[in-house]
Amino acid sequence: MRIPSRLVGGVLLATLVTQLAACGSIFYPDRRGQIEGRIDPLVAGLNAVGLLFYVIPGLIAFAVDFATGAIYLEPGKTAQIDPQKLQPAVNADGQVDRQKLQAILETELGRSFPLDDPRLIQHKGSAQQLAMYALPPAA
Repeated sequence: MRIPSRLVGGVLLATLVTQLAACGSIFYPDRRGQIEGRIDPLVAGLNAVGLLFYVIPGLIAFAVDFATGAIYLEPGKTAQIDPQKLQPAVNADGQVDRQKLQAILETELGRSFPLDDPRLIQHKGSAQQLAMYALPPAA
């Protein structure tokens, strides 16, 4: 079975145009015009994928995203929660109540997180590990 050259050319052209237009500029047009901020790891990763497959269009994608400011996260938008707000989800014995944690996350971030998903990977730590990174043991 032979693939028509027009189909291959069309796919290649679409891929190159997508990379030349830059990922951040396509996905987040409202971010254009920023001059500084934290770099969005998703946009940087997508640009890096373009860099892996097509060196020149990948470099152009990075240049366009940096020049337009679309690679930067919006100011004031974070996905962090104050640790004091998470305190009600921790029991007296140090165990985390998943239902309370899920309710706090939904109210603070406005997103739903499936904490009861069996694919969820939980990491256990100790006070010694926190001390190695000079972090206080707090929830």
